[in-house]
Amino acid sequence: MPLYDYQCKDCDAVFEVRATIKEREAGLALECPKCGSRDARQRLTFASLLRTGAVTAGPSCGPSARPECCG
Repeated sequence: MPLYDYQCKDCDAVFEVRATIKEREAGLALECPKCGSRDARQRLTFASLLRTGAVTAGPSCGPSARPECCG
């Protein structure tokens, strides 16, 4: 079951919600565990993308990458 990261718009607390894809599509009843607010936005982090399978592990292009990596 995927984990989704959210950030409260009132107190800036970051929290995770575990839900099936069907539950998420139907609409989640979010509540900040710190202040109880229901006003939150989803955060897209690299870890959440890996958990949902949106990013696959592979070679990365960056300062320490081989020259042929980035074409």
